[in-house]
Amino acid sequence: MREFPEYALLGAGRFGKRILSILASENRRCTVIPEPRQRSSETDDQYRERLKTAFSASGARVAWLTVSPGSHVAKMIQAAMDAGLHVLVEKPWLGTADVTRKLLASAKQSGLQVGFDYEYCFLTTVEQWRTEFGGRGKQLRFGGRFYLNRINHSGLSAIDNLGTHLLAIREYVVPEAEVAELTCAYETPDERRIWIKQQNGPIVAELDLLKLTEPIIQRLFKIFESTIADRNFPIDLNFALRVAEQVNTLR
Repeated sequence: MREFPEYALLGAGRFGKRILSILASENRRCTVIPEPRQRSSETDDQYRERLKTAFSASGARVAWLTVSPGSHVAKMIQAAMDAGLHVLVEKPWLGTADVTRKLLASAKQSGLQVGFDYEYCFLTTVEQWRTEFGGRGKQLRFGGRFYLNRINHSGLSAIDNLGTHLLAIREYVVPEAEVAELTCAYETPDERRIWIKQQNGPIVAELDLLKLTEPIIQRLFKIFESTIADRNFPIDLNFALRVAEQVNTLR
């Protein structure tokens, strides 16, 4: 029987509990790390050392950070790598280019991998689009809508929380394609749709994300696991930074 890596889960909110349930259903062992937030009495070094100790004690091979984005995430990533763990991070990435470079250097030095949870990139149709349209980006335009019929509980703007999913798909499939339309909003009738158009021409591919039932979170971490040895997970720190930079151009 194949031995799966154990996970250390940092963050036990609603999404963290969902991830914990999915991992258990796929026979992955998981340890929940308590007290993910930095204490008011802790310096940054003390905080990283506390998390490092907890990650090391977990015996896990992969840390999954199911926490809200912010400057604390970089500290968490570094603490997990200090403990020798590969890391999966929830989107969006809000780290600066300088912070990203430092983490990339640390990951390279330690031989570890950092990936991000842009799970829509691994949809079957999106993968097919990548093969079909990947070399034609300059001839194409990308569009998408992500409307959520709920109030905003995340504290993030719609472009950061919802739009980054759309821009991640663009970056994965046709990074050179112009963004023709990208709209996202809360408290609006649910819609999740992406499309690719020819320049000055018709739509050549369209996908309604709400109609899909693929187990994409499961696919995400299985692909991550399969690429641990060669550290070739495509949705990495560099990818997350490019998506963040694209968001900034659209604000």
